[in-house]
Amino acid sequence: MIENKKKPNPIDIHVGSRIRLRRTMLGMSQEKLGESLGITFQQIQKYEKGTNRVGASRLQNISSILNVPVSFFFEDVPGDHSTKQGGMEEALSSNYVVDFLSSSEGLQLNRAFVKISDPKVRRRLVDLVKALAAEADAE
Repeated sequence: MIENKKKPNPIDIHVGSRIRLRRTMLGMSQEKLGESLGITFQQIQKYEKGTNRVGASRLQNISSILNVPVSFFFEDVPGDHSTKQGGMEEALSSNYVVDFLSSSEGLQLNRAFVKISDPKVRRRLVDLVKALAAEADAE
């Protein structure tokens, strides 16, 4: 028997991952986002996995609730060749940031770091992390 399941479009997967990224950056649950949109958290899960495509009006509502422009969901979209010369390095850099902020540790670290108001303390913290990373590389 041949599997004839349709695979999600890479752009739908990307848009969904950006919805998840922004939602988690705000500390919002799938339930809360779904509630705000009048849909179930299961539907949010399907959007975030790219299983279900997000319609234009729904994406506009999501962007409003998550307080980002609609274009946020299409940043670094697969197959976008409109990046200018040297844009590849930028894309790799922003993908790294997205991956970092999508992790539980990255999100926790980011939330805690932005609460530190003293720039000297923030600078020392960055220096500490760099030192720890250099130490790990030396091993």
